[in-house]
This record gives sequence, structure tokens and C-alpha cells, in this order.
Amino acid sequence: MTDAVDAVRNIGNIAAHPTKNKNTGEIVPVEHGEAEWLIEVIEALFDFTFIQPIKLERRRKELDIKLKEVGKPEMKTKKWRYDCS
Repeated sequence: MTDAVDAVRNIGNIAAHPTKNKNTGEIVPVEHGEAEWLIEVIEALFDFTFIQPIKLERRRKELDIKLKEVGKPEMKTKKWRYDCS
């Protein structure tokens, strides 16, 4: 993922600071596929940061219920970021 974030930085720099091709002297544009790549990276970061912790918390709660039903103790780790109640 760090490589993908670095790609966001590099493509962003090309877009923000017009760069010329050393061979032709033409300004290098951000291509359509590169823009889509940036959106995919941003969506993946959003999913990792906001969606996955909620899914993990819900699954942990479901497992805790099941463990309680069979007389086992709940999971020990309780330091989750989000409350899904």
C-alpha cells in the first residue's frame, strides 16, 4: 500500500507542477488510467480506515455472543476503534 500512496504523491506532483518530457519538451499530462488509479487508492485507504474496523468490530461482537452461548469467555482484546451498536 505504501507504493500506491507514493504513486498518488508522484502523479499529484505531475498534475500540480507541470513537468516537461526531456525528449520532446512537451508537458506530461496525467493520463485517464492514472487518475482512475488515484481514485482506487483513495477508495482502498477509505475502506481500510473506516469500513474494515467496523466490520471487524461487528464480527468480534458476533463471536463474543457465540462464545457466551457455549459458556466460553469473550475475546480478550477490547481495544477496537468503533462502536457498532
